[in-house]
Amino acid sequence: MRRGRLVYLIGASGAGKDSVIEAAREGLGARGVEVVRRVITRSAEAKGEQAVGVTREAFEHMLGQGEFALSWGANGLTYGIPADIENSLAQGRWVLVNGSRGYLPHALGKYPDLLAVLVTVDTEVLRQRLVSRGRETPAQIEGRLSRNERLHHTAADWQGEAPCLHTIDNSGALADAAAALLAVIDQQRLSAIGD
Repeated sequence: MRRGRLVYLIGASGAGKDSVIEAAREGLGARGVEVVRRVITRSAEAKGEQAVGVTREAFEHMLGQGEFALSWGANGLTYGIPADIENSLAQGRWVLVNGSRGYLPHALGKYPDLLAVLVTVDTEVLRQRLVSRGRETPAQIEGRLSRNERLHHTAADWQGEAPCLHTIDNSGALADAAAALLAVIDQQRLSAIGD
């Protein structure tokens, strides 16, 4: 049986990765792509993605028990991808995770054939989204906007790190970004069949 593939979705905070996943969820399910919930050291009541919120102590315990396939820290939080993705991949299933731009080289080290998908967004659209969600201070918003600008300028450089990096724009209609994500997955699956 051919091993499954990890779809590693990345992008600036506020780019709408979770919204794209939700908008594409039905199409992903129809394609047999499993969407994995991250474990985050953020309370379950906090606004944002449908993640599993745990305390820092609980996260450290889970990490020590080997419960994560991937884990990283960003923006003062700690994130983990459950280790059971290994079972899904071994059974030939494709698995989509909400990853981290900074952790991409480490993820590639463990999953060299991963499909990296970068969600981009226009800076002014991102500003409006960050203000609307009310999670960051004005200074934090400016920092995220600055990182988003740098991301646009360095995305081309990532091709050397992740030859299979695809970019989708989520500045416009969410349905368009979701369709673009599904199109990337379809194209990659066709390529895999041809190999």
